[in-house]
Amino acid sequence: MKSDGNPPNALPPRDAHKRGLHRTMTLGGSYATRNHTVKHLQDLKGKAVLTETMPFTTREAAAAEEAGIDTLKVKFDPANPADAIAIRKAAPNTFMTFCIGLTKIATAAEAVRAGYDAMEIGADGIMCQWGPEFIRTVSDAGIPVEAHAGLVPRLSTWTGGLRAVGKTIEEAIWVFQQIKLFEEAGAWAVEVEVVPAELLAQISRRTRLVTSSIGAGSGGDIQFMFAEDILGNHAPPYPRHTKQYRNLYEMEQAIQLERVGGFRDYIDDVKNGSFPGAEHVVKAPKGLIDQFLAAVDGGQGE
Repeated sequence: MKSDGNPPNALPPRDAHKRGLHRTMTLGGSYATRNHTVKHLQDLKGKAVLTETMPFTTREAAAAEEAGIDTLKVKFDPANPADAIAIRKAAPNTFMTFCIGLTKIATAAEAVRAGYDAMEIGADGIMCQWGPEFIRTVSDAGIPVEAHAGLVPRLSTWTGGLRAVGKTIEEAIWVFQQIKLFEEAGAWAVEVEVVPAELLAQISRRTRLVTSSIGAGSGGDIQFMFAEDILGNHAPPYPRHTKQYRNLYEMEQAIQLERVGGFRDYIDDVKNGSFPGAEHVVKAPKGLIDQFLAAVDGGQGE
């Protein structure tokens, strides 16, 4: 470590400040610079709506950071962390939550271990679909935890399938009570998925949790949408709560046609003898071939 307390790859304090970044140390013990910390996000609750996305490639992560997306979510598999590590490196200054799959964890102790593993490779917090018991244990271990309420796709059999949740008074109260249980368990944030927009707006005012809205209107503290939806990475149809700002799928299809066309043209040129042409080959110096033939077979090749 340098004498000023900065690791070799850290931004100097003055440079970090100029870029609007905050110097911090991760739970894993590494110095870092981030656009937000948990405290900053909590302090912004009710004052501004921030942006969030989940990139699936390092290029998407780097582009999101360069564009100024406030927070990122990343899929994290404790048994295979390479992808998460790569995305963390691609967007080193953006607040990043590692999302741990529901079935990757079987006990509270495993939840803590997975949380620590995530924090050691650069996560600023974790997100889970666990119940309050696991959340309480992980939060007590000092790990910032974001919960998941409303439509939880992997648990959608309990709420009637992939549909909006909270359109009846019973469901609306259930969503609110669920969020309050997460709050009491020590979560700092909650992703709220596909509930009525007006419902989230009212719930968000009644919880200290930072609320991340996906398909739940603009009443939350953070607006979340997958990078593949924002960029139009796949063929329609798209979820109704998304908006496509680019059409990379159509562009990729056009690029793929160009690839196929290029290979076909190459095949044709090879078959008809137009490739390689004179401009693509090296000409032997005058007399070289005669000398070669004389050397290897005494000129009998003529």
